[in-house]
Amino acid sequence: MKEPKAKKVMQKILETSDVQIDGNRPWDIRIHNPNFYERLLSGGSLALGESYMDGWWDCDALDQFFEKILENRLDRKITVNTIQFLWVMLKAKIINAQKKSKAYIIGERHYDIGNNLFSVMLDKRLNYSCGYWEKAKTLDNAQEAKLDLICQKMGLKSGMKVLDIGCGWGSFAKYASEKYGANIHGITVSREQMKFANKLCQGLDVKIELKDYRALKRKFDRIVSIGMFEHVGCRNYRTFMKVVHQCLKEDGLFLLHTIAGNSSVNSTDPWINKYIFPNSMLPSAKQITSAAEGLFVIEDWHGFGQYYDKTLMAWHNNFVKNWTKIKDKYDERFYRMWIYYLLSCAGSFRSRRNRLWQIVFSEKGIKGGYRYREQSLA
Repeated sequence: MKEPKAKKVMQKILETSDVQIDGNRPWDIRIHNPNFYERLLSGGSLALGESYMDGWWDCDALDQFFEKILENRLDRKITVNTIQFLWVMLKAKIINAQKKSKAYIIGERHYDIGNNLFSVMLDKRLNYSCGYWEKAKTLDNAQEAKLDLICQKMGLKSGMKVLDIGCGWGSFAKYASEKYGANIHGITVSREQMKFANKLCQGLDVKIELKDYRALKRKFDRIVSIGMFEHVGCRNYRTFMKVVHQCLKEDGLFLLHTIAGNSSVNSTDPWINKYIFPNSMLPSAKQITSAAEGLFVIEDWHGFGQYYDKTLMAWHNNFVKNWTKIKDKYDERFYRMWIYYLLSCAGSFRSRRNRLWQIVFSEKGIKGGYRYREQSLA
């Protein structure tokens, strides 16, 4: 396809989302390389992200650009290479990309890329999940409110043994141990997170291990998983729930905090998979409930995905503001990749294409009903 025709096709597609090529509004895109149009039409979302990383196009407000194109389902209007698409779908159905032998790939390729990066981007506690902005004014407040909300929903009490699946840099473990007197056993597939978390929680009743969830055997009073279920994969959702069921005491509670999608899928966006979260995918409500059926009773289902938009924008602002502190360890292409990641995700939550859920499960149902008392710390 010659460039003029490819450009005309792209202009027509983008106009349906009120996006102009070389326009002057914040969400309009400026093209620097005329080969962009053919590359995008043949490569879809992967080409869109890679061409941005390569400096082929720019946009003053990527979050607004993605909000507009995702609201109008533009990602479903661009035809990509059919053979390539079918191969991706076939691999997702045949290969278990999240099997036990591959469990540590996400840790090595994402969470281990530098604690210095995450320390300048995240809040002071290093929470890498959605904050709770109901009454919060700052990122630190929103993340502390989220941690306390989780503790309240689980009815946490002093001396309780709590399993934290995907414990990150130990933010929940430290908070729950200090504020509620809980005994925390955290697991992660990231070596850097494990080392950092153990040092952070030194002197507390906390133990952090490098371990896949499928290796768990012990029983706990409470189990929590905050922003880890996105790495489990649809072929393993049932296994995950069975492991949690086996590890939870009969009168215990399990809280699942996860990003989710509106539809059931067996793969993720190609660009996200290649550059940000390898072997990840977002569960749907149907997939979660099917995996839990016969094992758990759902006691509470709380959605606050609108706050992930605000959280991501705060991370973006921190990243840009502090880039000079870490840029000697990363190159310009990484900078553009990370900006694209944060702002495209903000746009996806703003357009309601992505969700954030906190779901509380019990084994047999709580007599008299489930209740918790929310106290804002903001």
